[in-house]
Amino acid sequence: MSQLPTTLEESIALAQAATMAAIADGHQRITVEILIPELKSMGWARQFIEAFSDRGNTLKVLLPDTGAAALAKRDWQDINFKIDDLGNSRSPIEAKIQAEDQLFIAIEPSAIEVAQVEKLCIAAGDRPVILFLPKLEDAAIVGIGYAARQLRDRFMTTLTCAYYIKPLETSAIYRCYPAQWQVWVEQGDEYALIAERPQKPVGDELDEILTPSTTNPGDPATPAKSVGIFASLGRFLRTLSR
Repeated sequence: MSQLPTTLEESIALAQAATMAAIADGHQRITVEILIPELKSMGWARQFIEAFSDRGNTLKVLLPDTGAAALAKRDWQDINFKIDDLGNSRSPIEAKIQAEDQLFIAIEPSAIEVAQVEKLCIAAGDRPVILFLPKLEDAAIVGIGYAARQLRDRFMTTLTCAYYIKPLETSAIYRCYPAQWQVWVEQGDEYALIAERPQKPVGDELDEILTPSTTNPGDPATPAKSVGIFASLGRFLRTLSR
C-alpha cells in the first residue's frame, strides 16, 4: 500500500532509493524535489549524497557558483568525492568534466544556471546527472529572457523525476519512482490517496482531481490512508531549524 513519508529523514531515504532505481533503469537526467520552503538544503544535500559516497572520487558534486562551492568545501569535512561549481564563461563546465567522473550531483540549480546544467548533461553523455532540489521553475527568479525560458522548458522535458513531494494547503503531490504521480488529500488526521497519474498533474487537471464533486475514472475506489509527513507538518517544520 502507498504511504507518505512521516519524517524528512524518511523522505531523503526514499529519494535515495528512488534515484538509484531510476539510474538502474537507465535514466540519465534525474530530479529530486522536496518542496518545503523551510528546508535547509545544504545539510540535507549532504545526507542525500551519502548514499553515493561509495563512488568516491568518481562522484562530482556541483554547486551553482564558486562561492557556494567554496562554502561546501569548507563545511563538509572528511568527504571522499569532488566538489566544483557549474562553471561560467571563463571556466566552462565542459572543462570541469574528467574521464574518471561517473556520477554528477548538481545542488539547487536555478533557471539562471539552466544553460550550464544542459551543457553538463550533454558533456556527461551516458553518465547520470542528478539535480537535487532544482529551482528551474522558481517564479522568484527574474532576469531570464524569452530565449532562456524556451531553453529551460525544452530542457525540462528531458528530465526524469525520481522523487517529488509538495504539500499544498489541504493536499499533497507525491512521486517516488517507479510509482506514478499521486495526489493525496487531507481527511481528518490522515491523508488519503485519491488519484494516480503517469504524468505530473498540474493546472486544470489538478483542480479537477481536487474537486470533491468530480468523479475520476481509474482512481482508487477505496483510497489508501497515511498519516504522512503533512499531518504533523508544524512539528516537522520546527525540526528543520534545529
